[in-house]
Amino acid sequence: MKKDNRANSEQLAEWAKVIRKDVVQMVARHGQGYVQQGLGAADLFTYLYFQELRFDKTDLEWLDRDRFILSTAHNTAVFYATLARAGLMDPNRLSDYCLDGNSLEINASERLAPLVECTCGSLGQGLSVAAGIAMGVKRQQRDSNIYLMLGDGELEEGQVWEAAIFAATHKLSNLIMIIDLNYMQVEGDVRDVATIDPLDAKFRDFGWQTTVIDGHNFEDIFSSFEAAKKDTVRPSCIIANTIPGKGVPFLEGKKSHNMVLPERAALDALNCLEAKHD
Repeated sequence: MKKDNRANSEQLAEWAKVIRKDVVQMVARHGQGYVQQGLGAADLFTYLYFQELRFDKTDLEWLDRDRFILSTAHNTAVFYATLARAGLMDPNRLSDYCLDGNSLEINASERLAPLVECTCGSLGQGLSVAAGIAMGVKRQQRDSNIYLMLGDGELEEGQVWEAAIFAATHKLSNLIMIIDLNYMQVEGDVRDVATIDPLDAKFRDFGWQTTVIDGHNFEDIFSSFEAAKKDTVRPSCIIANTIPGKGVPFLEGKKSHNMVLPERAALDALNCLEAKHD
């Protein structure tokens, strides 16, 4: 679905708003879930699927497609909503989110293949999987990029850093990792659990092309992906600063990993999103 030119930022913002509303509605049906992460990452997911990724809606297993790996596999409300709004899944299916026996599970799994490239239920594994796929695609000399969404809490896993060394060693320039830097994990603020900053310096020292952006600014997002694709030697790391609950003023900045979302709060959130035009 990759476009020849940049999509209008206003158009992308409108799609992101629709996706945010979907996230609220999907979580609200269960009264609790990963709403803060979904609202915070909606702009990144929108850009990926409406502007960046190359895929064929008529052939989802096209061998030259770009691959997207969701390492933070529980952040599925925004993922499924984006797939639906990008025309890869019937939007009516979103009402099946987290229902027993349905493939729209809380953790994205290969039951939804080929839309889900791999199962990453255990955090910290996504970069290893993405690096392996990137190496395979390179050896096959295919013109595909591998994109990975990694949560900042996952950086506490040693496997991530082993994979980072591997990717740089093998010059996997077709690997583009987006770190959703919201400083939120189940134990609270990431910085209170482990010191991960300065992330940009760490990944540069590990041999990655690295940029730090505002994860809600589409101009920033565009520039970072363009820089990543121009580097033909190194893997790329895009550190995207995001705000949990973005788009809903009374939720913004609240670090609630699995938020309780009563019906009244969900309605207020939807009203905020409907009224928001900036």
